[in-house]
Amino acid sequence: MKRKPVKVDVALQGGGSHGAFTWGVLDRLLDEDWLQIEGVSGTSAGAMNAIALTQGLCEGGPKRAQELLREYWNAVSETSRYSPIRRSVMDKLLGRWTLDYSPSYFASQIFGRVLSPYQFNPMDINPLRDVVEECFDFDLINQPAAPRLFLCATNVRTGRPKIFRQPEISCDAVMASACLPTLFKAVEIDGEAYWDGGYMGNPPLFPLIDETEARDVILVQINPFERPGIPTTPAEIENRLNEITFNGSLIKEMRSVGFLWEVIHHEGLDRAAYRDAHLHMIGSESELCHYGASSKLNAERVFLEKLHELGHRTADTWLDQNGSKVGKETTWRPRDLFEESLQPAHLEPGTERNFRKS
Repeated sequence: MKRKPVKVDVALQGGGSHGAFTWGVLDRLLDEDWLQIEGVSGTSAGAMNAIALTQGLCEGGPKRAQELLREYWNAVSETSRYSPIRRSVMDKLLGRWTLDYSPSYFASQIFGRVLSPYQFNPMDINPLRDVVEECFDFDLINQPAAPRLFLCATNVRTGRPKIFRQPEISCDAVMASACLPTLFKAVEIDGEAYWDGGYMGNPPLFPLIDETEARDVILVQINPFERPGIPTTPAEIENRLNEITFNGSLIKEMRSVGFLWEVIHHEGLDRAAYRDAHLHMIGSESELCHYGASSKLNAERVFLEKLHELGHRTADTWLDQNGSKVGKETTWRPRDLFEESLQPAHLEPGTERNFRKS
């Protein structure tokens, strides 16, 4: 039986090559014609997936979006063939996807602690910019008929998030969202300098809740919240710091969304006016936690395809378990993120938090 369409928003995390996991998730979601994507937010690699999704839906619907996502990631893998930073022979023999033992990666890490991109890359050469300019049509992306699009970058001067919206989405805006300050110069737009949006919104949620009509937000997570064990080696410590840093802004937004939910339901407020939302999350912490931070720079085609397959499989399982609930109820209540939250002032001490119920 054909299902009634449900409007949804999707929020896409950044994480370098691990964004290919999100590609796989979107590829599977786009097979469901009852899912109507109204808004998209993204940061860094999530911003790349977001513009491919937005342009594809505007240009030719779900099938075209699937084609454009594959075209983009294929172009990324082609570009990586010329990168000097590659897995070592030992990594390949042992089936490791990280670059921690790659001599070229190790040398780049030492080099980056001595010189900034303003010194070692004065021409600000970034092959990814060429890929973005070749793959995407920003006139299409900025059309009024396109899904609403929100890309996050970090304002270097103020330290605050910058949300780029249509019709201001440009190649510069996308590159700003993905600008790692240890590798590239800050991207300047209208007199302001921007770094990777992962520091302040990975991905941003409130633009979706506030500015679209969809009441369901599907978060695609690629940075694990939790990781077993204590990191002890330099690579492990750097990897965990990377995950914590790029999840910090999301956790804060999730807490705000949770408190908003409590206010709405405690006070019986009108949901349309106060933008209540159903939250959903598609992720695979148990598998993605096996890949360290350095693997986010590994864009070998076989690795990207492996991540795509994982994302596709994860989304397929999620749809089987939760698809019937979309449009009706929340399927993800991140209780652990609220353990250290303060009791909202409007609730009496001891009041059970509905948001944290299983």
